[in-house]
Amino acid sequence: MLIPLGHENVTARRLPLVTIGLIVANVLVFLLTYSGIERDSLRLGEVKAHILLMAAMHPELQLTPPAQEAVDNFRRDYPNDWARATSGQHEVVDGWDARMRLTDDPVVLQTELTQLCELYEELKSNSILERYAFIPAHPRPISYITSCFLHGGWLHIIGNMWFLWLAGFVLEDIWGRPLYLVFYLIAGAVAAQFFAWMNPHSTVPLVGASGAVAGLMGAFLVRFPKSKIEMGWILWIFLIFRIYRFKMPAYFLLPLWVLMEVFYGALAGSASGVAHWAHVGGFAFGAVAALLIRAVGVEKLVTRKLEDDQSNPTLLQVEEATELLATGNLDEAEALLMQFLGREPDSLEGLQLLRDVYQRRQDTPQYLDATSRLCGAHLRAGFNQAAVKEYDEFLDADGANLPAKDWLRLCRVLEERGEPRRALTEYQGLAFAHDDQPQSILALLGAARVCMMQLNRPEQALWFYQTAEASRVPHLDSETAIAQGMRAAQEALAKQTQPAATAANPQPSGT
Repeated sequence: MLIPLGHENVTARRLPLVTIGLIVANVLVFLLTYSGIERDSLRLGEVKAHILLMAAMHPELQLTPPAQEAVDNFRRDYPNDWARATSGQHEVVDGWDARMRLTDDPVVLQTELTQLCELYEELKSNSILERYAFIPAHPRPISYITSCFLHGGWLHIIGNMWFLWLAGFVLEDIWGRPLYLVFYLIAGAVAAQFFAWMNPHSTVPLVGASGAVAGLMGAFLVRFPKSKIEMGWILWIFLIFRIYRFKMPAYFLLPLWVLMEVFYGALAGSASGVAHWAHVGGFAFGAVAALLIRAVGVEKLVTRKLEDDQSNPTLLQVEEATELLATGNLDEAEALLMQFLGREPDSLEGLQLLRDVYQRRQDTPQYLDATSRLCGAHLRAGFNQAAVKEYDEFLDADGANLPAKDWLRLCRVLEERGEPRRALTEYQGLAFAHDDQPQSILALLGAARVCMMQLNRPEQALWFYQTAEASRVPHLDSETAIAQGMRAAQEALAKQTQPAATAANPQPSGT
């Protein structure tokens, strides 16, 4: 199973209140309606099945218009099942079916069918799905919105809400809350209508936020086409659970997904339990709407307004600190920046100015501390190249150790950048500088991984694994990785030493 885990280098400037509100609303509606929907569906499904069986076995009997519509739709969508029912060769469904097969009085049969039709209409009129889900054959105006907040099960809502969060919070940030909310609701309505165009006679209730979420995915593709989406490939082998991570750019992954939806929609039609055409319609609407929104300059207006709203103590303090620094008022600039960084600890501009204050003072310890914090802020923001540059400046000023979490991030950046020797040096430095913290175990495992995978040094890798195993830091969650790593290193070491042993003790050859 493939699931998205997140995306890189995409952040929001403020709390996504609308996205959070939509998720809360969906969850609350689900909790309030799930048991009722399940109960209604079971009862309505049973009555509908009895009507279908009666109509198939006794076509001469009279049906009410709603029941006739249900029979006609079933006959059209499931011709093989209908043919089996009309042949009388199907297995006995329940006690009612067995009793009806023994009845041949047309008056009794018609009375039974009439009662079933009346019960069917009563159940439909009181059913949550019939009242608030979107039914393509006879949609209600309110159902274009209400259907987006109904879900059929836990996996259904969890999946939709996770996708809503991943795509929604960044779009809310760049579009602004009012436009984002309107876009979301319209996307859901358009997705439902597109499904109705593709299945105009369907009476199957359409529920779920996936059409609206597909609209967000289409907009995300237009707005962040190069963003890499981290995917998890989950494998179950017997009782063993494994997850493998990899990254794919949005411009490849999302079009591939919508093409698969088109394929499955064309293949399954209305018989599928998944509204593939609603996904396609929502995605197409989202992409087109995002292009129009960007073309008319809405994003620039939102950004300008956001900056205006934030030009209060925050930005004004940075500007004032810059002026104080330029005029040589270092103490006042420091006090102002410390106050600002108390609220915005990862502000790159604020940390840069604070470091400039200490550089002007020639205060080396404080300069090193500010440089260390600036390096960590760059890492957390995803600006890896800038982070490495700040770390080089930290070392040039005789800096020693970064905080363990930031240092571990830096080590992984160096490893991913294809600098294995430097990554190994930093992993080793971290492991022994912070040997009382959990990051030391991860650093030892990282060092061993570099030795094994990139430097072909199994003996050194084995030493790192053994050191991790003997560490006084609790590492129960890493024991499996350590044991597997040790075995792999020992096997690689044995393969390296085997040719040497063979060369030292050559065997006689036959003639």
